[in-house]
Amino acid sequence: MRIDKYLWCVRYYKTRSIATTACKKGQVKVNGDVVKPSREVYPLDTIELRKDQVNYKLKVNDVPESRVGAKLVEIYRTDITPKEEFEAQDLLKFAKDYYRKKGTGRPTKKDRRDIDDFTNEIE
Repeated sequence: MRIDKYLWCVRYYKTRSIATTACKKGQVKVNGDVVKPSREVYPLDTIELRKDQVNYKLKVNDVPESRVGAKLVEIYRTDITPKEEFEAQDLLKFAKDYYRKKGTGRPTKKDRRDIDDFTNEIE
């Protein structure tokens, strides 16, 4: 089975065209080699893919006939992604977390006072 079709079948990508694009961008590796979307996948292959700033690693157990349900995905692949990858994603989430949403306009009067207090503490 093609790598793009496999990643779509085991629900790593929502559509097959998104999986194909990821392969073309070099975000998918099979056994350590960057692959084209047409690369065949066999059982016991190791796939590394980068999605949402996380480097996933998975091992192919079997090749499905077609797209499978979410409960049956574990039959066809084993997730061997290190825990550190998900911890790094949590840190990124906290770094971006701020009480104001992006694009909400200029700082409020309270924001300005907080900024002034912060700069006065440094000096």
